[in-house]
Amino acid sequence: MTSNTSRSRFSLTALSLGLVALLGACASTPPPGSRSVSIERTTFGIAHITAPDYEGLAYGTAYAHAQDNVCQTAEHLLTLRGDRAQFLGTQNTGDFGLGRMPNAQIDLFVRYHMDDAALARAAATTNDEVKAALRGYVAGYNRYLQDAGPNGLPEACRGKPWVRPMTAADLARATEQSMIQGGLGALAGAVLAAVPPAPGTKTGAAPVALEQAVAEIGRHSFNANPEGGELGSNGWAFGRNATPDGKGLLLGNPHFPWNGTNRFWQMHLTIPGQLDVMGATGGLSPVVSIGFNKDVAWTHTVSTGKRFTLYELKLDPNDPTVYWVDGQPKKMVARTVALPAAATAGGAPVQHTFYATDWGPVVSLPRAGLGWSAQKAYAIRDANTLNVRSAESWMKMGRARNVAELRAAMGNQGIPWINTLAADREGNAMYADLSVVPDVSAEMLKTCAPSPAAAALLNAAGLPVLDGSRSACAWHRDPSTAAPGIIAPARMPVVVTPDWVQNSNDSFWLSNPRVPPMAGVSPLVGPVGVPQRLRTRSGIMEIEGRLAGTDGLPGNRMGAAELRSVIFRDRNLAGMLVMDDLKAACTATGAALSADQALGCRVLSAWDRTSNAESKGAALFREFWRKAKDLPKVWRVPFDPAQPVTTPTGLDMATPATREAVFKALGDAVGTVRTAGFAPDVALGVPQSRTVRGQKIALPGGDEFEGVLNKLESQGQPVIDPKGYAINYGSSYMQVVTFDARGPVAQGLLTYGQSSDPASPRAYDQLPLFAAKQWHPLPFHPADVQAQREGKPLQLAY
Repeated sequence: MTSNTSRSRFSLTALSLGLVALLGACASTPPPGSRSVSIERTTFGIAHITAPDYEGLAYGTAYAHAQDNVCQTAEHLLTLRGDRAQFLGTQNTGDFGLGRMPNAQIDLFVRYHMDDAALARAAATTNDEVKAALRGYVAGYNRYLQDAGPNGLPEACRGKPWVRPMTAADLARATEQSMIQGGLGALAGAVLAAVPPAPGTKTGAAPVALEQAVAEIGRHSFNANPEGGELGSNGWAFGRNATPDGKGLLLGNPHFPWNGTNRFWQMHLTIPGQLDVMGATGGLSPVVSIGFNKDVAWTHTVSTGKRFTLYELKLDPNDPTVYWVDGQPKKMVARTVALPAAATAGGAPVQHTFYATDWGPVVSLPRAGLGWSAQKAYAIRDANTLNVRSAESWMKMGRARNVAELRAAMGNQGIPWINTLAADREGNAMYADLSVVPDVSAEMLKTCAPSPAAAALLNAAGLPVLDGSRSACAWHRDPSTAAPGIIAPARMPVVVTPDWVQNSNDSFWLSNPRVPPMAGVSPLVGPVGVPQRLRTRSGIMEIEGRLAGTDGLPGNRMGAAELRSVIFRDRNLAGMLVMDDLKAACTATGAALSADQALGCRVLSAWDRTSNAESKGAALFREFWRKAKDLPKVWRVPFDPAQPVTTPTGLDMATPATREAVFKALGDAVGTVRTAGFAPDVALGVPQSRTVRGQKIALPGGDEFEGVLNKLESQGQPVIDPKGYAINYGSSYMQVVTFDARGPVAQGLLTYGQSSDPASPRAYDQLPLFAAKQWHPLPFHPADVQAQREGKPLQLAY
């Protein structure tokens, strides 16, 4: 009885939403049920969706994605509605962006920030194709709920009262949450922490050491978590001068979460005669975000660009909720948000009062020296708020015929917080940071500097803080931009070349070290002349070694086979940089070492300096370098901006204090690995593994700070523990794409598989392939789809 009632609720609600969508469509839209979409599945459950228009593609995409991930989506919608506490408990935690927060805090922030009316107004500015796709996505997801029924869902959400049909407002909130996770979303906790000082308080905030402030900012940052969990990626593109056949060649290797709505999902979208694009998408999206068509392939990496600035507010000494701009007082807007009574189960009401300014909501990071005192407060302005332009960007990218058209497709500035790397069949390669960045020049950063302590955070932690007491410190407004206050595409860095480009989450500076960087770029886009990530250095070394013919592979060009091999070499750059000096010091110090230090020396001296699964000593090196990498003056050769790829390097074992600290870190690492229950010389794949349907799969790959291109991370796990490494971030959707006479020749991987349901045969079914460093031919052409087809195509009327 309950099942039938719930099934009827799904059906009626979906019907009503369908009617709303119909009424909102243009008069020329065909009547419901007169069109159909086809969903085919090939090896590993890759979804191939064919429809006559974007509405049908989105309908099929949402339906097929729900087949694999309905519970993940349903819980995400619960988050977006601010209803987690009501159904899942106030103190339990949930995913929000890249972190976790108590459900009640998530709900309060969502209910405060999400403005459905403003989002609807923004959505109304999109083109008809985007509007049709959004309608189709909502209807397709709801069709799946109707077809499956509440008791036909996976165990995680079967029969749950919080599984409800999607609305257009839900989907708009999903886009907004994705856009702001590079800024305001990452600082949601700081927004919730903003509470004015008690009336009558006159004292200022206590000073905070710069080192503490930097560490605190890193803890809240979108992409600066030193213990893992940071979004990243490797993107390489090669032009005709670098490939054996003169065609373009692309590597896409995003490092994203293995859990949650940032997971990728593979799909192939076709509108006969109009669109044929394959790749992957994340979140709730009707478009391919990383992929390829017959002429061009592209990928994304997380950009160094800043998505927001903070504004330092000068407060009225008699009222900390009044701030001054140009000598005039302005009252903050206070709004109290309360959770529904059902969320507290009869307990005390859960509510919070938020404060907003003309600059944006007030935030508080007291441990970073950015707390709310009687004299100062801080507000955040996020450039990606109400950014509804990304779907149109990716739609146009899917139809691009070359790198130039791909670049033009991004001209509407919808790409929120990522770089784009691309290659086309004509042999052009491109790096472009055309992401959304506040239009703040280097000169303005000087003239609008806030108090010295806050201003110091720009160079020390990359956090831009401006003087909020002057209206002249508002972002520059260029009339050529898609939104007020962001940098115009003409002033963002782009390199198009027949040679090659790369990015591994550093700035535009060394996209190709032989190409001078674009001049006059705002510091908020990215720094120049600073130490690079080890992955950046490793990538450039691998590319230059291949093209010089000195890397042990035949020839001196980068072909698809070579590229697939190089990215899976799993060389540990940190080990390559420091082990010669450590090994020599081990020999020289000899009997003066403790037993654990001597054991560590023996193990690491025999280590092959890779992070392959069979590599003995790789786990010990990880724990050693985790402790040693931040020691003062640990490098023998410091960073030289004239040699950014090869420096810093070496261990300064000639300095007694450094030598003593390094050996202590080595001995401590031996103890850490032993305490976790592993031998110091354990092969990496023993602690770094995952059990899939009873089979233990040893995984290759290394952590961010080790400089392994094939990055795997354990977010929230500071050291190895008795269960080893709980891998939950890193290499996810991978593609290597080139072109022949027919079109794209693509091979790929999705490490965690299409489904987030642990009981699904599509959960982690591609992981053995990843562990074996093998690739799957991606079926783009009709004959290839036919050869890999699994089951009968599903036809859905819409």
